[in-house]
Amino acid sequence: MTETSRRLVLAHRPSGMVDDTVIRVDTVPVPEPGAGEAVVAVEYLSIDPTIRTWMDDAPGYLPPIEIDAVIRSGAIGTVVASSSDTYAVGDTVFGMLGWQDHAVIGTEGSMAQVVPEGIDPTAALSVFGTTGMTAYFGLLDVGQPKAGDTVVVSGAAGATGSVVGQIAKAKGAGRVIGLAGTDEKCAWLIDELGFDGAVNYKTEKVAARLRELCPDGIDVYFDNVGGEILDICLSQLAMKARVVCCGAISAYNDDRSTAYGLKNYFTLITKRARMEGFLILDYLDRFPEAQGEMLGWVLEGKVKHAVHIVEGLENAPDALNLLFTGGNTGKVIVKL
Repeated sequence: MTETSRRLVLAHRPSGMVDDTVIRVDTVPVPEPGAGEAVVAVEYLSIDPTIRTWMDDAPGYLPPIEIDAVIRSGAIGTVVASSSDTYAVGDTVFGMLGWQDHAVIGTEGSMAQVVPEGIDPTAALSVFGTTGMTAYFGLLDVGQPKAGDTVVVSGAAGATGSVVGQIAKAKGAGRVIGLAGTDEKCAWLIDELGFDGAVNYKTEKVAARLRELCPDGIDVYFDNVGGEILDICLSQLAMKARVVCCGAISAYNDDRSTAYGLKNYFTLITKRARMEGFLILDYLDRFPEAQGEMLGWVLEGKVKHAVHIVEGLENAPDALNLLFTGGNTGKVIVKL
């Protein structure tokens, strides 16, 4: 009897949240490795906001996912068959394996990184993976915080934002303030992660609270959400401030032509500030140095990470939607 494998493919371009009309489940035979290839049994999916942007037929840093193609996603799995000198059966690997039970690696464009033994797969996808690396390089290379700076982070209870705030504290920031969507998340930021303050953007007056918590202005603003929150923070920048544009999750489900228009960009001029975007793809060759420093912080208890596990490949679309409803704390991971 031939073994089968499930694949979640893009059936239609989404409009708004991902629903049952967007994703189709295909069942195919488990692939066999060709020359130089290996077959991976996928075990954990990395659920990241950028996946939603890849579903749109719009220009981006990677091509859109094609209709009828497997949903692109980082993932970790175990090599179960190999005709490759690079990958041995039993290796744990990380790569763009996609939303499927089995993936083929080893060809150009489908390479994967062998994960060292003893590394928790969920940590490899979060604090030591692209999430943690995004926080590290975005804050330190782009934000360039100095000792005593006031650092504000939006999406602070998410996978990236929660690590950004802790790195800022580890590097000597004077004050770290996070924005999150529930009182429970705000308490977690302060009580568990060591943030100096937090603002519930759903129930509090954000501009007024930031003026209270950051009386001398914001030196570094790490932006994960865009829209009105970004606009408010622009209005409260300190002299020579740095704004790190990591994501704009508030607009990912919307028509980009109707995105919120910034009103306070002129503050960049009056405060001689800098606003800069970045992509983690630009830092791949520097991951080892960052992972080494991150490991030290984790072992010292200076950086903690939370994961939100969703069970079942079929629930990957719901897991993605959690990022836009605020239903998660920390890194969202689907366990197959």
